[in-house]
Amino acid sequence: MSIRKILVIIVLLIAGALQGQKKQSKADILFFEYAYNDAIAAYEKEMTEAPLTNQQRLNLADSYLKMGRYKNASETYLEVYRKDSTMSTHHFNKMLQSMAKTSGPERTKAFLATKQNALADELLENAAFNATLLGSTKLEEEDYNIFSINANSPQSDFAPTFYGDKVLFSSGRPQDDKKTYAPTGEGYLDIFVGKVGLGGQILNPNPFDRIPKSKFHEATPYYSEELNGIFYIRSNANKGKLSFDENGKNALSIGLLTGSGTFQYLLRDLSTSFYYPFFDAESGRLYFAANFEDSLGGTDLYYVNTNNGLIMSAPISLGPRINTPGNEIAPYIFEGSLYFSSDIFYGLGGMDIYKSEIGEDDFFSIPVNLGDRINSKQDDFGFIIKENVAEGYIGYFASNRPGGMGNDDIYGILSNSKPGLKTLVFRGELTKANSSIGVSKALIRVYDPEDELVQEVYSREDGSYRMEIPWQAGARISISKPGYSSFGKTYDKAAVTALEQSKPLDLELTALEDVIRVRDEKTVVKMNKFFFAKGAYEVTADIGAELDKIVEAAKDFPQLRLRIEAHTDSRGGRTTNLRLSQRRADAIKNYLLSKDVPSVVISEAVGYGENQITNNCRDGVYCIEVLHKQNERYLAVVLNEDELAE
Repeated sequence: MSIRKILVIIVLLIAGALQGQKKQSKADILFFEYAYNDAIAAYEKEMTEAPLTNQQRLNLADSYLKMGRYKNASETYLEVYRKDSTMSTHHFNKMLQSMAKTSGPERTKAFLATKQNALADELLENAAFNATLLGSTKLEEEDYNIFSINANSPQSDFAPTFYGDKVLFSSGRPQDDKKTYAPTGEGYLDIFVGKVGLGGQILNPNPFDRIPKSKFHEATPYYSEELNGIFYIRSNANKGKLSFDENGKNALSIGLLTGSGTFQYLLRDLSTSFYYPFFDAESGRLYFAANFEDSLGGTDLYYVNTNNGLIMSAPISLGPRINTPGNEIAPYIFEGSLYFSSDIFYGLGGMDIYKSEIGEDDFFSIPVNLGDRINSKQDDFGFIIKENVAEGYIGYFASNRPGGMGNDDIYGILSNSKPGLKTLVFRGELTKANSSIGVSKALIRVYDPEDELVQEVYSREDGSYRMEIPWQAGARISISKPGYSSFGKTYDKAAVTALEQSKPLDLELTALEDVIRVRDEKTVVKMNKFFFAKGAYEVTADIGAELDKIVEAAKDFPQLRLRIEAHTDSRGGRTTNLRLSQRRADAIKNYLLSKDVPSVVISEAVGYGENQITNNCRDGVYCIEVLHKQNERYLAVVLNEDELAE
């Protein structure tokens, strides 16, 4: 595919690694000339004469993968992995790609399960979600009209971008002023323009004469209407000759052609290539793909902040939710959705197009595969979309699927809705009430409108959690952990729509130990001591303030079961005290019920009078007031502490 043709830096990096080997064999030379079939034969012959190095075995495995010999590729990658468990993440992805092709998703899933501690949580979540999605019928509900563009050529045509009522795209078709690019046998890439006709066809493609001419690569344009400027990549060159770094590498840079016709380099490094610029006018960010040393695999997606297109920050990675051990390219943002392509192992094959929703604080939802209505078993990339003049949406992308005219062809797409499954995200942080301590290992469950369990996860060590499900018109979430308060909420369609902004659902969970204590050798709800007026049983405001702590405990712990106890001192008649304490116990119960505490929470309300004196202040014994007050007490005794702690 054409991305392979322009990712010069990847090939050169591998070649640089080979410089450390004892020799560069004939097979190595064939491999770096893209003659993969011949390289396989040469490597297999060399294996009979002397052992291959790990790098040569990886080259052989890569060659098998390129030629569709997935079983051989999988076996060879695994041989290297068993000998060298520090295999690069990029080759780890290729190993999983070949494994998925030969053994199916179940074996790949089982293999991943043994590597969970070594892989990013985001990668495992992305893989599990997309495996479930591609195995369901959800994507079959989406209907698109996909058609081949008549303007395609026998060469590579890819990377379309909207240009008013026209489309710009990249092509390797021959031109008199373009040299031949040796690795592909096609011309160096150039930018073409064609008018969008009826039905989305691209008409009368011609070289785009607004771009300053170069004998070398000029490709992957993006036109910004707001800046009236064109971002695109070009080969590093000076005075008509390619520029190389100290290791002999020629890389690709990103530049901006302004509306006045002035060109300036924006991202340029003789040792690093940059690809697929996309300018988001709303945020002022310039997105692109690059293979930096800190990449998670091959090429990753980054952005820089700009001021009217001029760079104002260092590159910032889109992070492990988007970037993977594979290659990510071709970012495109439309209506809050990031579209891009990746060759990560859990796709349909080669490069697949994914969509991720962008939320607050640079939050990205799980990238969802657009499915086999758009993606194929080959490479699919460079997706763009906008509202159609007539109705619905119109878009384009490139693919090297069978049946095309050239190596890569541009395809059009007409749709009544934005492609890509919508998802619903629940995320946030659980902390212990009145502290910043995270609550780990809390169980978070999400149910569908029929109250069927959709997904469950546990909060992480820091109390954070994240779960994502296919979008639906309603959901219920429950959060629980033994010894902590629980949380439950039902979302109707309107509330679910609000959740689409992916705002965090941060919650405080009350620890049971902060609600209860031991008193009189009983487990009781924590309250400050309070007293009724002499001979009275009305609940005053001061008493109510303490009883409200029981109300909160019942809300936090719905399974709480209590016995309300009322005790008097020994002053007054025994029968009178018994009657008074019962009235006070009943008054407390009635107050709690009036505050919507479920009746099932209060198992009983008992007045004990002076039958359970806690000191020596019994009948006939003189005691000071403070000692008598020790005997007047009101308790909410917890009857099921063990159940609450489980």
